[in-house]
Amino acid sequence: MVCGVGLSLDERVRSAVAALLHVAGESQTDLAAVLGVSQAQVSRRESGVAVWSLADCEAVAAYYGIMAHDLLAGPTRAAEALPAERRRVPGRNVPGARPAIVDGGA
Repeated sequence: MVCGVGLSLDERVRSAVAALLHVAGESQTDLAAVLGVSQAQVSRRESGVAVWSLADCEAVAAYYGIMAHDLLAGPTRAAEALPAERRRVPGRNVPGARPAIVDGGA
């Protein structure tokens, strides 16, 4: 994970949200539904076209079960703070994912 040192606050929040989505195995669409916004609005915030408000940060932190200051600290701290039950489980079926071929597919 990228360390939060040297990043602006906006960059730390964007990186932290991306890290949480990745570690939790969720999509922008999943987060958008929780926040009551469109996937495009989440995308704009993640890309830096729009900014995450403090209210957004509080909502994201609450959704992931972390403290807002962990989110603001950056991706490493946010991902480390994510409760184990919120983490993606390796091998868990992900909608739209194709199963791996085992033993040559025979």
